[in-house]
Amino acid sequence: EIQATHGWTRASIQTAFTVFVVVQTWLTPIEGYFIDRYGPRVIVAFGGVMTGLSWIVDSYAGSLGMLYVGSAIGGIGVGCVYATCVNSAIKWFPDKRGLAVGLTAGGYGAGSALTILPIANMIHSSGYQATFFWFGLLQGAIIIAAAFFLRAPQKDQVKASTKVLQSRRDYTLKEALQTPVFWVMMVMFICTVS
Repeated sequence: EIQATHGWTRASIQTAFTVFVVVQTWLTPIEGYFIDRYGPRVIVAFGGVMTGLSWIVDSYAGSLGMLYVGSAIGGIGVGCVYATCVNSAIKWFPDKRGLAVGLTAGGYGAGSALTILPIANMIHSSGYQATFFWFGLLQGAIIIAAAFFLRAPQKDQVKASTKVLQSRRDYTLKEALQTPVFWVMMVMFICTVS
């Protein structure tokens, strides 16, 4: 419907998704810094604002540039929410970090699966502009509301894992950058999203 409305090519519309993914992934280290500094509640609430705003911007986008701006805003918002959820899962469940992160990542995918039909139906009945606007408001509001339930664990609430060796030592950024495993994981992540 976007293509028919504006006459944009499919490739130029798909570029918006590339912008979204690049912004979402490459800003994660900065978002991680802010999570540790301000806590999960603030960062997820900010992410909710940005996520909702991105849908609303895209609902009004009359140019590809505006569509790409909306996608970049969405990448920031979703990156804030996703990074915070993964960060929180690791902190709250030090003995079950793999399971906690796996469930978090699964929730990310499940959100798409649960909303694809309602969004498609509303686009069919009301057009993409109204759909993007109302889903933007709805998603932003839900994320902001959920943010109020988040907090980092206090030191006495969660004990360091005795099972997971990595949780016994925190690496500084400089130390992490000097380990081969960091670079292997970085290459793996880059290859999976390429």
